[in-house]
Amino acid sequence: MIGRRVGSILLAAASLAASAPAAAVNLFPGTRPTDLGFADGRFARGDERPNWVSSTVDPAEKTRFVAPIAFVGDGGQAWARLGQVVAAMPRAGVVSRTPTYLHVEFASRIFGFIDDAQFALDAQAGVIHVKSASRVGRGDFSVNRDRVEAIRAAMAP
Repeated sequence: MIGRRVGSILLAAASLAASAPAAAVNLFPGTRPTDLGFADGRFARGDERPNWVSSTVDPAEKTRFVAPIAFVGDGGQAWARLGQVVAAMPRAGVVSRTPTYLHVEFASRIFGFIDDAQFALDAQAGVIHVKSASRVGRGDFSVNRDRVEAIRAAMAP
């Protein structure tokens, strides 16, 4: 009985999501984290859930570590390019942007799950550090890692 009820609820939610405009659907947005930002060369560490990746954790943490986005040349140009790449991505919304920090919310297509992606420019090292994390749930089916890799590919010369 409970299984049938849960299935009915999920089916109703999927129908609602499919019938509404993509930008208007945020059935499961979660709460914006309070520990966003980049300080002392790092993003805040995520929690125990396996639904985030970061370039500022120990590379030995294979499931969490993702390489920073490397660039050659002017950091300002690389930063501007990142802004263009992110703006062209579906369901992306810039929350805050400074000359060295960018916070973007990405909404999933069907249910509107929100992922927080953060970027920090280290022009001297020739990299843009990145952290991408899901707000809700446990797993993310590698969505955060795949998004970072898609951004990396789009940034390549």
